[in-house]
Parts: sequence; structure tokens; C-alpha cells
Amino acid sequence: MSSTVLRPGTELGLYPERDDPQRNKLERALLAVADEVSRRNRPQSARYHRIIRAINRRGAALSDLSDVQLRERCRELRFQLRRTGLSVDKWLIEAFALIRETAQRTLQMRHFDVQLMGGWVMLHGKIVEMETGEGKTLTATLPACTAALAGIPVHIITVNDYLVTRDAAWMQPVYQALGLSVGTITEGMDTEARRAAYRCDVTYCTNKQVAFDYLKDRIVLGNERGRLQLKLENLYSDQPRSNRLLLPGLCFGIVDEADSVLIDEARTPLIISAPRDTAGQRELYEQALRLADALQPDIDFELDARERSVELTATGKTRLAGLAQRLRGSWAGSRIREELVSRALSARHLFHRDEHYLLSDGKVQIIDSFTGRVMPDRSWEQGLHQLIEVKEGCSLSEQNETLARISYQRFYRRYLHLAGMTGTCREVAPELWSVYRLKVVTVPTNRPLQRKHLPDRLYASADSKWEAILETIREMHAQGRPVLVGTRSVASSEHLSRMLEDARLAHQVLNARKHDLEAAIIKHAGAPAAITVATNMAGRGTDIRLWDGVAELGGLHVITSELHEAGRIDRQLFGRCGRQGDPGSYQVLLSLEDELYTRYCPPVVARLAGWRRQTVAKLGPAWLWRTVTRWSQRVAEREDARVRRGLMKLDENLGNILAFSGRPE
Repeated sequence: MSSTVLRPGTELGLYPERDDPQRNKLERALLAVADEVSRRNRPQSARYHRIIRAINRRGAALSDLSDVQLRERCRELRFQLRRTGLSVDKWLIEAFALIRETAQRTLQMRHFDVQLMGGWVMLHGKIVEMETGEGKTLTATLPACTAALAGIPVHIITVNDYLVTRDAAWMQPVYQALGLSVGTITEGMDTEARRAAYRCDVTYCTNKQVAFDYLKDRIVLGNERGRLQLKLENLYSDQPRSNRLLLPGLCFGIVDEADSVLIDEARTPLIISAPRDTAGQRELYEQALRLADALQPDIDFELDARERSVELTATGKTRLAGLAQRLRGSWAGSRIREELVSRALSARHLFHRDEHYLLSDGKVQIIDSFTGRVMPDRSWEQGLHQLIEVKEGCSLSEQNETLARISYQRFYRRYLHLAGMTGTCREVAPELWSVYRLKVVTVPTNRPLQRKHLPDRLYASADSKWEAILETIREMHAQGRPVLVGTRSVASSEHLSRMLEDARLAHQVLNARKHDLEAAIIKHAGAPAAITVATNMAGRGTDIRLWDGVAELGGLHVITSELHEAGRIDRQLFGRCGRQGDPGSYQVLLSLEDELYTRYCPPVVARLAGWRRQTVAKLGPAWLWRTVTRWSQRVAEREDARVRRGLMKLDENLGNILAFSGRPE
């Protein structure tokens, strides 16, 4: 690896990664100006089209070569790329043409010109925005194979194990034909299997798995990123630390669903922890819940559903002190007492089963609000998880202490070369630039979109909305069209499932309880008259292929039962229909009792909504409620951005403190 370069004269070395940038106030001010410039950035269309024409010309010459001649040409190209890195357009054009020809011969799939543009954008360290269904999986092979041929380890990072396994198996013939090895990192793999997978030329992995494996390496390395010390250990030590490392470094990362990974997931820090003694903790948490139940809402405490926070009032603190007067130990101190009861109130009132978590095998498992998937190895901090376990009557899990932590922002900025792809990121382009120095380039669709947006409908009550959704499903089912209904929670998906059962409509449900059936459910979701109810698990990376005859009926119809705080997540669901020029339609059916309105709607509108809820079943005018919806989503996204900025600042400060102390991250 020592001879491998990203650019001429830049060796990757042992465990390569980028150092955290340290910026003063002037630099941050200049970056703010650059952010505005980035907002107005436009793709260099003329240059991209010249590159595409050059690739097409070179591809025409390669198409006449035999398989043996093509492999020989690949060996020659590998030598040139390892010598020059990713800096000479001539060899990059040659690589793209070669990869496209290889994909044609192995998969019978030929990269479209727009996919060539997308691959070129990513190879040069940008995020490409491609409409959903435009073939991002195949597009990623272009920069991945080019970098791997240059000897640069590549991580293709996606959002779940299903996509890791599917994409790696699907694209493997291309890599093998080019002489490249492919590895996958999934949940439950042992250490040796992980290490071997990361040593492959191209490794498919999830965002959480690669970040946690990096933190494990940081624990091994301590505060030594040390190139020199690690080299000396390799020369003179019988057991050098490099033998215990999982990753070969952070060289080239390609992030699939980049807005989800780099923006949505960036609200939560990544923490590796170890168990600590919890003797007698259950009694403590049970007492906390009893004290919490003795307090009265709006008198003793105030709930903020928007911020998901609890604040004890002065009356509540006084009442709590009186209730805890006869208790000993932790209850004697006011600060600890109030914090513990506040978390107990949160567990009781702000975290709900089948919405924020589900019970599986007697354990509380967190549901990712963005993906709808279970996160089996994640837990809430500061005793909140244990309080929820006590609330649900589960066995108490071990409370942990932090060994290492890092935010997504700091982690991804450590890649020497970072790129990404997604269908929905134009709204967060300024944040992607300011945090990660990643520009967004939008490429056109290969075929004109035929996706139809049917009129939105807003109802006064949730019951009215669900009845309307059921009626819409009946209509589409009678036409023979497949229907996909998106819900925000497990509870909502199962509520609609019961309604469909009562109506004797055959259907499938895809949620966190049925993640093991995901592939089979998605495979049949495009069948004639199929009805699929899904959480956000069906919102990203899901390719619902239409069965024979479905396109003539109008294609897949998507129904959104509740909007998200970020409109990007909704557009991901809409993008399950009308892919690659296929026909399709989508419709939004909402109620004023949806969380988006109850948490973020302006008070005046909320009062109007309350009046209307009592008077009419269906609300209008449509333009007014569209405006309210957009406003509510903007408020929610601004708050999310504020949380991400706060987390990044905190993480940077903690990183500086820990680095000074000699501890890992």
C-alpha cells in the first residue's frame, strides 16, 4: 500500500486518515461566505458532456476487444492508475469506458450517460443528486472500481444490511471481472471476518458498522495515530497494534443515501461503552417511576413534545422534595433526584412502544425514526433505557460507561476522499458544504419522469384519514394496481393492517418486526393488485419492480399517511413509483392530528384547526394547508440543524479535551 497514491506524491501510508481541521473565527466567517457561493453552485455541464463524449469514443474502441484482450487492457490500466493516482483524466476516461464495457458483458447492464456523469462527479469528491430509480447502485461501480484499480481501498457505505448484501452480490461480477475483491460488513460478523472484509479492494458496509469499527480501532491506537510509532512496532514488536486493527484506514468513502447518513443520522453521537456495576439499580428506577407517577402534568412538570424534554416546575420540585423526604441514598441530593425523576417522566410520557421502540424477546429495542429499522446494539443514555425497561416490565440491561465516542460529522471528515449519492439533498446542500466540504451536483434523468402527483387531502381527524386511505386502497385494488402505503410507526402500520383485514383485503406489512421478510415482501410489492403497508423501511434504497402488465394499468400507487419533519424523507417514499420512466402516482393523505401539526404548527393555526376539527371532516382550501405544512417542516428542519450544530461543536470540544488528556476520542 505504500506506493498507492490518491494524488501524485501523496502516499496513503499506514492507517491513513485526515486530521480534524481546527478553524478560528476568521476561517469560520470565510466559510460562511463560501456556503452562500456553494448554494448558488451550478454543475459544469459543458465539461461533463465533453468527458462523456470522450468515454463513449473510448468505449466504442473497447467493444471490439475480446475478453482476454479486455483483461490485458485492465492490467495495463491498473499500472497507470497506481502510478498517477486519480489525477490524469486520460486514465480516468479509460477506466470508465472499461468498467462500462465490463458491466455490459457481465451483467448485461450498460451505464447510461447520466450515470457516467454521476460517477465522474463522485470520483472528484462531490455528492451527486440523482432521481430515485436512476440506478445509483450501478453508478457507484464507476468511482469504486476506478479507485480500487488505483490501489485505493474503497468503502461503499449504505444505510442497512439488506442493501449491503444485495448491492455487493448484484455488482460482484463486475468487480471480479476487473480482478478486484469485494467484501461485506454486516451485523453479527466476528472480528476476523470483519478484518478480512475490510482488506478487500471494495467493501460494502453500513454507516453504523464502519463508524463503530473505526472507534474500536481508536481504542486500540489510543491517542497515537502514529505513523512512525506504528511502523516501528511492525519492525520490532512481536505483537504490533496494527495486527489488531480492523480497518486499513479511511481512504475513499462513497456514501449512499448521503443526506440520510450525513445529515439525518448526524443528530446522534456514536458511542462505544462498557458495562458497569448496576447492583440495586432496579429498585432505584422503580422508585423514580413511582415518584414520577405522583406528579401532575402542567402543575408539577411541563412536557415539550417538540423538544422531547421535561422540565419540573418550582411547585414540582417542592412536591418532589416532600415525596422523597423519607428516602435515603441518591434521593437526598436535589440535583440527582430531579434529574432522575425528569428522565422517569420522559420514559413515561415521551417514549412510546411501537413508535420509538418495540419489545422483542423481552428486550427494549430502539427503532430508528428515519429508517424504521431496529437498532439492536443501541441504547439510550443516562439511565433512560433502563427506566423504559422497568416501565415495560423487562429484565434490566447493564448500564454502560463511555469508552470512546465520535459524531458522524467528525468521522466522515476523516476520509481522505469522500463522495456520495442520493435522490434528495438539494435542501441541505449548504450544510453538506459547510460541514463536509461536499458540493452537490444534480444530474438529469435518463428518461422523462411519468410520476403523477394526485391532489393532497387533509382531514380533521385521524379516523377520517384512515377511512379515506382504506377507500383509496380499495379503488386502486379494483383497478389491479399495486399500492404502497407509507406509515411513520410500527403502531400505525399495524393499525392499518387490522383495517385491511377487517375489509378482507390481502396485504403485506413491512416494519421492524418483519425485517427478516424484507426481500420477499419487496419482491412482490410490484405485483398486480398487491397491497403493501410499510414504515420508512420501504423509503430508501428499495427497488420495487413492476410485474408484467402493471405498467399498462398505471404502475405503482404510493400513499403517504403522515409527513415527516424533513420533506426529503417523504420524497424518498414518493420515489418508489415512476422509476426509470415507468408510470406511477402518489398521493398525500393527512390529518390535523398528525405529529407534524401537533408539534410544529403555529398556535393560531392550531386553534383554527381545533375549531375545524369539530365542524368539518375534510379541510380546505388546499393552498392554505400546503403553506402550513411547508412552514411546519421548515421549523422542524431548522431545529434539527440546530441540534446537529450543537452536537458537532460539543464533539469537537470533547475531541480536543480527550486528545490533550491522551485518551481516545
